[in-house]
Amino acid sequence: MGSTNLNIRTDKDVKAQAEKIFDALGLNMTTAINIFLRQAIRENGIPFEIKLNVPNEITAAAIREGRSIAHDRNAIGYDNMDDLKAALDA
Repeated sequence: MGSTNLNIRTDKDVKAQAEKIFDALGLNMTTAINIFLRQAIRENGIPFEIKLNVPNEITAAAIREGRSIAHDRNAIGYDNMDDLKAALDA
């Protein structure tokens, strides 16, 4: 399989931000673009998102709530699944 050059134009800030993300993922720009193109061919469309493991706001709020509950001495806790299920059914 031969290779060819692909020249694209993009905003400098967009390129810099993308390179930062790709670097964190262990990818260079060429590899990232090739991943995108190959996956687009497989999916016959825009294929997927590749991103760092950053929770969305809903997940981040759930994490904050869980941490808050974990440190709340007045929070109700359960020692076994039967007690938890009974509380959920009540």
